Amino acid sequence: MSTPGVLSFTQQAWEQVLAKVKRAVVYLDAACAESLHWGCGSSRLLEAVGNSACYLREFEPAAVGGGAEQPKAVFVLSCLLKGRTVETLRDIICRSHFQYCVVVTAVNHAVHLTANHVPPAAAAELEGQQPVFEQLEEKLCEWMGNMNYTAEVLHVPLLLASAAPHLALTPAFASLFPLLPQDVHILNRARPDKRRLGNLAEVDATTLTPELLLTIRCLVSGLSSLCEHLGVREECFAVGSLSRIIAADLANFAPAKNRRKTAPGRASVVFVDRTLDLTGAVGHHGDNLVEKILSVLPQLPGHTNDVMVNMVELTALQAEEENQNMVAPGCLAQSNDPAARALWEALLNTKHKEAVMEVRRHLVEAASRENLPIKMSMGRVTPGQLMSYIHLFKNNLKALGNHCGLLQLGLATVQTLKHPQTAKWDNFLAFERLLLQSIGESTMSVVLNQLLPMIKPSNQRTNDDYSPEELLVLLIYIYSVSGEFSVDKDLGEGEEKVKKALAQVFCEESELSPLLQKITGCDSSINLTFHKSRSAVDELFTSLRDIAGARNLMKQFKSVYVPGNHTHQASYKPLLKQVVEEIFNPERPDPVDIEHMSSGLTDLLKTGFSMFMKVIVLSTRLLKPTNIPELLFTTDRLHPDLGF
Repeated sequence: MSTPGVLSFTQQAWEQVLAKVKRAVVYLDAACAESLHWGCGSSRLLEAVGNSACYLREFEPAAVGGGAEQPKAVFVLSCLLKGRTVETLRDIICRSHFQYCVVVTAVNHAVHLTANHVPPAAAAELEGQQPVFEQLEEKLCEWMGNMNYTAEVLHVPLLLASAAPHLALTPAFASLFPLLPQDVHILNRARPDKRRLGNLAEVDATTLTPELLLTIRCLVSGLSSLCEHLGVREECFAVGSLSRIIAADLANFAPAKNRRKTAPGRASVVFVDRTLDLTGAVGHHGDNLVEKILSVLPQLPGHTNDVMVNMVELTALQAEEENQNMVAPGCLAQSNDPAARALWEALLNTKHKEAVMEVRRHLVEAASRENLPIKMSMGRVTPGQLMSYIHLFKNNLKALGNHCGLLQLGLATVQTLKHPQTAKWDNFLAFERLLLQSIGESTMSVVLNQLLPMIKPSNQRTNDDYSPEELLVLLIYIYSVSGEFSVDKDLGEGEEKVKKALAQVFCEESELSPLLQKITGCDSSINLTFHKSRSAVDELFTSLRDIAGARNLMKQFKSVYVPGNHTHQASYKPLLKQVVEEIFNPERPDPVDIEHMSSGLTDLLKTGFSMFMKVIVLSTRLLKPTNIPELLFTTDRLHPDLGF
């Protein structure tokens, strides 16, 4: 997308924040820190603070306050200024010596009015005024202990973490997940005096919990600011139940209506529920290096979309396990290094083999520019070969500084290629291909029976066997790609065998991973009884059944499974690919599963896909790198997630 784009949107937002931070103690929450990380980098913030003793702190209840020599604070927050957030602000300020406080929120004032139960008619009369922010400014002065001190509260749209020119993420909404059929029962329990909902098709904004509705409104607020920056009048489309609610809320968002009247451009925004297709999120079909890096390297603490790269190889320390935490980790985001960012974008958009060759080319060119004694070698690129190029920079401080971003991506590549989990990738792929053939030829019970021998307790597993987390990945794959299936006695028996085996494996784990702790509700294997384990597994299979039935309400996009024939094997066709093909195919009638969300009578008179101009595809969770034009968002992360 030409400028202005998502990167300029993020950078301009941060410029507003950076203008406020000179000589300040800066508190950031995790989502804003991640936006900064990908958008302009922490070094840019440090420069703007301009103090040799710069203090960056995480916004949390236990955060250290400001001392007598620190009179200014800036709080950069992704959330509503309400409830626990305001309490944390109060606690930090009250134990500090601040005389000047600036609070930046990514949520605009209109949403704060909604959160404070101001009726739409009354909110319309307050246009141009910001009473919620003004009241908080008074409170800030009160907490600082002097009403003559200075306080500012302002809105800056810090919505996005721009991973690439055509790929942006919304880390503040990492927990926003599309509704599953079981959620209908939860919604019904929350509204006992109202008409019962029959299925997800009947769910609309009026039936959601206030908390979920506010979360959606916060997301919509940020998207509206993005459309304003891009100078477009958006037409909203949706595929899926939660996407329909979000798209309708954006279409009817009151602050956006005046903006649309003067917008010079047009764009179509297509929201897609990711639960309609989790196959791609957990599958191993993708021949992409970035996908493997994100899958095998440890997650960068506090981040949803970056990993830790071990940098010990570039130091004089021995590459022993006890030295791993002595050196700060590297990462994938290189916002201030044009060469490294160019390589990152190339890795996102090329296949594995070409990506590894691209890493070698960049390392060779960098070494040549620094006049390092490089030995050229042709043919297949190996981890050892890449490591030999990286080691050339080790004792040259200038070269190391000039190409630090590139070296981090190079080390991420080497560590991924050498990782034991990468060797397992082909095993996953082979089993998934076998499953695709089995699904077309056998019942679901037969498919589950194929999985059963692979469920082994820890004392019987080898490095080639599947861990409990990996078994869950395969189960999600099986149920998502299969879609709707008939429930019979054989299926019940097949599921029962898998449930029993899984529950036993969970119980026999010597140490529970964070995921298993979350699933079972136990922080230690000692506390995990078979009864608790079995209850957790039963809930898992309820979610798996919901995932299988996620496309039941679809008329056109009912399947992501393509049966085999005499010339082609059975295959998986991503739902997003199907959606984009429908949008850009002029010969097909209007797709029935891509709903247009109206913002008024004029829009109701419009028909057809003549409204599709520049297309922005958004998914409510879990997307992998892809080449979908023009712009792709995800509210969560680039790599597979196992959360239910």
